[in-house]
Amino acid sequence: MSADNLARIVESGVSPWLDDLSRARLRSGSLAELVQAGHVLGVTTNPTIFDKAIADGEAYDEAVRALAAAGADTETAVRTLTTDDVREAADLFARLLPGPPHGDGRVSIEVDPRLAHDTDGTIAQARELWRIVDRPNVYIKIPATPEGLLAITEAIAEGISVNATLIFSVDTYRAVATAYVDGLERAVAAGVDLAPIASVASVFLSRIDAKVDPVLDEIGTPEAAELRGTAAIAGARASYAAFQEIFSSPRWTDLAAAGAHVQRPLWASTGVKDPTFADTRYVDELLAPDVVNTMPEKTLQAAIDHARLPEGSGPVDTVTPHVDLAQEQLAGLLRLGVPYEQLLAELTSEGVASFIASWENLLETVTTSLSNARTA
Repeated sequence: MSADNLARIVESGVSPWLDDLSRARLRSGSLAELVQAGHVLGVTTNPTIFDKAIADGEAYDEAVRALAAAGADTETAVRTLTTDDVREAADLFARLLPGPPHGDGRVSIEVDPRLAHDTDGTIAQARELWRIVDRPNVYIKIPATPEGLLAITEAIAEGISVNATLIFSVDTYRAVATAYVDGLERAVAAGVDLAPIASVASVFLSRIDAKVDPVLDEIGTPEAAELRGTAAIAGARASYAAFQEIFSSPRWTDLAAAGAHVQRPLWASTGVKDPTFADTRYVDELLAPDVVNTMPEKTLQAAIDHARLPEGSGPVDTVTPHVDLAQEQLAGLLRLGVPYEQLLAELTSEGVASFIASWENLLETVTTSLSNARTA
């Protein structure tokens, strides 16, 4: 089909963001082209993305040589390389998306994942990243661990915009939204202007189906087969219902009157892992107002080419008409004995561990690059 697909997705209230950033992409102009075409309204990053970007190619060689000559240690070099990319991307969005809808034109950068269970350390690094990047359109990514929730509230209270990440369950989504509202109320009490503060709550998708479906396959009943591939989308739809409830409450009305903006749900991990599923399913099935969908470029291009949208024109809502079905599907998982909450808790732990491993790989990559630069 055509980019008309994406235009209709945007018309439905969904902001497409790219789940990728690299210096090569910035230098080549490919990110600028995606923004100018209206295909990308924001960018997310994580340690895995930065590790791959810095390890591949020569785009960072000059910067690494300069850091080596200046005597930078590994931690300083990683911080400099990553924040420089984020700052440049933020400036690109500010230039190409003048006056975008509130919350778009944003670039996310994550705190050191080794701090996922350290509230004070996370707060300190959120402040540091906010200061170093020094752009109003950056999001600081904080994982939605119990310790991270406290850090989210503190960051928001100080006027730091946050991307709350690694959300797998509806309960965790509710806790994140509450942490955001708590932070805004503290900001009001401290006299902080609410207008510049923005936030998203990143609900991960494909990892859930990859975790739940093998359990359903093992159960092997017709009902289990029917529920295969439903867990992630059902959970996202239930989270959206919670979003509507929380951000229409009297408590929220008071904050909105003071200039607050809703914390938009963000659909993350939207690259389909099971080849038997349609490659745009986490786009097609989750169209609704006030959401973000952050996609790997492969998924973005698939959505442009062949997103499965209803015939006709105009906005599409594939979430709110199916909330009751989502609740039935989640209840069906429990009825079959799927340890749903346990699996989601495991996903959070695995997500933190995966990001720590990527961060350590990134440190190793930069250590080697600095060493090579000093001996060249």
